[in-house]
Amino acid sequence: MSPDTLTVDVLPSHRFHVDALVAYLRGRLDGVDETLAVSQFQGGQSNPTFLLRANGHNYVLRKKPPGKLLPSAHQIEREYRVLTALGNTGVPIPRARLLCEDASVIGTPFYVMEHLPGRILSRVDLAGVPAASRKAVYGAMVDALASLHQVDWRAAGLGDFGRPEGYVERQIARWSAQYLASQTDEVPAMHALMAWLAAQSPVLNRDAIAHGDFRLGNLIFHAKYPEVVGILDWELATIGHPLADLAYCCMPYVLPAEVFPNGLHGLDLEAAGLPGLDSLVSAYVSKAGDADLEHWPFFVAFSLFRSAAIAQGVYHRALQGNAVGADASEFGRRARQFAEVGWQVARRRSV
Repeated sequence: MSPDTLTVDVLPSHRFHVDALVAYLRGRLDGVDETLAVSQFQGGQSNPTFLLRANGHNYVLRKKPPGKLLPSAHQIEREYRVLTALGNTGVPIPRARLLCEDASVIGTPFYVMEHLPGRILSRVDLAGVPAASRKAVYGAMVDALASLHQVDWRAAGLGDFGRPEGYVERQIARWSAQYLASQTDEVPAMHALMAWLAAQSPVLNRDAIAHGDFRLGNLIFHAKYPEVVGILDWELATIGHPLADLAYCCMPYVLPAEVFPNGLHGLDLEAAGLPGLDSLVSAYVSKAGDADLEHWPFFVAFSLFRSAAIAQGVYHRALQGNAVGADASEFGRRARQFAEVGWQVARRRSV
């Protein structure tokens, strides 16, 4: 897939002084001289992401958005650190090239990584992919996730990247605070879900590098084969429980397809050439090793809760004029829907 099909002119709210960027990058990145073509990747709702073309060299720049930001959000410095740490582990990632923490260059801190050619398969029904290849695509997704969770994060230099003890409790507290800080309407299901998660938080004894936003749309696949060549968007990465990632990437299975564009619940999966939820989870377990599924419904409900908090944050930024995507204003409705499905899972205690 050509990058031209994924990029647009830089949005007015995210423009910066290209000349200042060129001056900073000259001598630091191959190909950068007096000219640099900059365009913006479509999609994504958090950190604006740009394609840089420099005399035959393509790079990707990610920066913090403008405006007042919620506490602990948009941590591109953490993204850069985890990409650097994973560089020699075999996990499919783009190579990190440089980090600039000087906001005076283009208005916010940013980092640059290599551009990986390939396919972004953002539709969970894999429309456009031959039906015979769809199960293999999903299999490649969970293979990539398992490879990440098998990394010895201490040996990779991430010993202080996060605290595995109390991970779930901190996540619930963090996203509850983020939601309340950006709340615009009263959503009873969200408040019920927050209370249930806090009361049901399990004691866990397994940890791994948790990506935090692991899904099809954040993966680059080989141009021809069902193979993941790059995992993108590491903003939410930390040291946590692997089931949080697995539940998040399996979340479309509990989202009604007639309500959510990224929902699979209610579809004839076999007819569509897609794997069922149980087979996908089993494929992950066979690759990642031991996985305690006793708390699986909890993690699915937690993923829906976190998605509701994220969607509400996007909507809040849209009201302030700082959101990245053109459809950001729709996320207020999405936040409510995520919360309602999450509360249903919590009440049933099953997926």
